[in-house]
Amino acid sequence: MRPITFEWRAIPLFETAERRKGIKMTRRIITVERVYEPASECNAVRLLVDRLWPRGVKRENLQYDDWPKDLAPSPELRKWYGHDHTRFDTFKSRYIDELNASPVREYVERIAPASASQPASDARPVVLLTASKDLPYSHAQVLADYLAKIL
Repeated sequence: MRPITFEWRAIPLFETAERRKGIKMTRRIITVERVYEPASECNAVRLLVDRLWPRGVKRENLQYDDWPKDLAPSPELRKWYGHDHTRFDTFKSRYIDELNASPVREYVERIAPASASQPASDARPVVLLTASKDLPYSHAQVLADYLAKIL
């Protein structure tokens, strides 16, 4: 299964003076991958975003930089959702409420900084690792969309 890649970039509706001067538009690449597949990008910051360690994976075999359990949904929300697609919209809104209550942006900027002299397009990509089978309906997908909006 191929990883899902999301790109966010500011695209002007018309040509501006700044664009003609060659100022780069900002963009940070956020990718969602399953932990059971080989690592795709060696330069990326790889974050395991599941609250529980994935079954059948040895810690020394998984290539990851950090395991921020606080970015995962709360145990109550995760158990309530149970990967029932009919509950996904409600799950998504409740999970976003949980993310809004935590310092997600500060954490990502600390782990994968984009300095003032370096445009966000040159910042290290972020790979969100999850054990979920159904990536479009997973919390990692919601987190990737959320990060794309706030970064």
